This record gives sequence, structure tokens and C-alpha cells, in this order.
Amino acid sequence: MSDLATTQSELDAGMQKYRTELTGYCYRMLGSGFEAEDAVQETLVRAWRAYDKFEGRSSLRSWLYRIATNVCLDMLNAGKKRALPMDLTERGRQATAQLNPHPEATWLEPVPDSQILPSTADPAETAVARESVRLAFVAALQKLPAKQRAVLILREVLAWKASEVAELLNTSVASVNSALQRARATLAESPAQETDPADELDKDQQDLLRRYMDAFQGYDMKALAAVLHDDAIMTMPPFDLWLKGHDDILAFLVNQGAGCRGSKLLPTVANGTPAFAHYKPDPEGSDVMVPWALQIIETSGGRISGFHCFLDTKRWFPLFGFPEQLAKADQGE
Repeated sequence: MSDLATTQSELDAGMQKYRTELTGYCYRMLGSGFEAEDAVQETLVRAWRAYDKFEGRSSLRSWLYRIATNVCLDMLNAGKKRALPMDLTERGRQATAQLNPHPEATWLEPVPDSQILPSTADPAETAVARESVRLAFVAALQKLPAKQRAVLILREVLAWKASEVAELLNTSVASVNSALQRARATLAESPAQETDPADELDKDQQDLLRRYMDAFQGYDMKALAAVLHDDAIMTMPPFDLWLKGHDDILAFLVNQGAGCRGSKLLPTVANGTPAFAHYKPDPEGSDVMVPWALQIIETSGGRISGFHCFLDTKRWFPLFGFPEQLAKADQGE
């Protein structure tokens, strides 16, 4: 085998081995699964171009993370950051709700667990990984300057040593420790809301999700009220409206959201938490149900603490492998 073929084989094998964790790293940095994929692809291109200079003084994994970090920092140089509606506007009220859309690049995006979370047999590692990609945590990361963001992810999520992070960022250990301290202080000022991770073995959580599904599909507001926290939050990107409290949420569903009566929910997971593909009856009156939203569900203390309804289903449903429509006959399945 030629040296070029050997190089290609080694780099391809390394990228295959680390691709998912690199995508997860870039997602935490950028807040978008699509941009994370672009960043990993650019990482591969840069690695190809520079592989003849890779002398093995660090591991291939560390070298790829260095490149991926530089790619993300380049992408973040314009100062852009993604957000949830709570980061942009004041709390809305159902009676005065205004649906103001923002461009796609404004919003923190949902992502399938399979795209960003490498498989592991260690339940503790799985729990930490899921915690680090939930919407509220990634939204909090977006409030940090880019290099502080990288330091916090590498140190506290991926458990790198300060010396390893310093080498990756071409800086000192003291600078890394200082950046980590500042990042922690910023996050402490507005801590991310606690959310239970998805756990298919947790019978209580599964029971709660079934009750939520039944209540939503039956459009039973009394049953929905029973599963929602008093201060539950609902968002609907690309609109900047967000509602807090089950009174406003349920009033919105009954009035502005009346077209969702008779909906069908299909379960999935996203960002380490339970999720649903939400189909509603076709407003044109056909015999099909059409995509309406990807719902990311947050739970705590045995109740639903939030549901984020991402309405750009042309982006989300193919990514999660859901069909373009459902026959109404499927609704009873």
C-alpha cells in the first residue's frame, strides 16, 4: 500500500471513530446540528490538507479536536449566537400573543441524540452526555464568549485536563483556568433550568409521557393541566413568543392553537430529552395529517416543565426520519 493510501486509511478511520463526538462538540459550540455537520466536514478537509504535517506529538483525537475548535471559532467570529425565545423577548400572555418570526439563524436548533452522542456502556457517562446537550444547557453556553465556551465544554463536559486544553488552544494553563472560572460565573448568574434526561427504563417518566400524549392527542385541557407544572414554559420557534404557566398555555391551545385538535404525536428523543413529532389534521381538509412541529419535552418532579415546538418541519422531520404525512387511519395506531 502506498504512503498516500496509508494516510487516507488512517485519517478516514480516525474520522469515522471520532465523528459523532466531534459533531456533538461542534453542536455545543454552535447550537446548530446542521452547522455542526458543516464544521466537522470542514475539519476533515483541513485535516486532509495538513495531515502530512501531523507528527504524532499528540493523539489523532486531540489533533482533530484542535482543528474542530479552530473551525468553530472561525464560524463564531462574526459574533453570532443562537438562542431560545426566553433569551430574546419578555414573557408573553395568551390574550395579547403576537407571533413575530425571526430568521432561522436566530434559533438554537434541536438535534437527534444519535447524531451527537456516541454510544457508551457506562450509564454515568451517558447521563453526563445527555445533560450537556439539552436545550437549556446549550442555550446557556451560547451566552459565553467563544473561547470560554470551548474551555468549559472541554474541561467540564469532556473532562480534558487543563494542560490538554491549554495545548489545544495554544495558551497557558493559567489562562485556561481563568477562562473556566469566568465561564462558570456567567452560567451561575442565570443557571439552566433542570431537566430530566430521557430514560426509557424510568417507568414514572414513561407513564408521564403517555399521559401527556393521551391528553394532547385528545385535546383534553383538564388532563393536560394535570401533567403540566404550574410554571411550565411553551415556545414556538421561529416565533419569539413564549408563554409561562399552564393557564396561558392551555388558553393558547384552545384559542390560537385550536387547529391542533385531533393531532397525532410520534415519540422520539432529541437533545437528551423526550420529544415528539407532532402531526395535525390537514387544514385543506384532505385525508392526511401533516407535520406541524417537533416538540422537545422537558420534565422535572414528575410533571412537564416545558415543551418547545420547533415549527420548521421541513428541516426537522427528515433529520429525525419522520414521514412527510400520515394517513388519518394511522391516528388510532
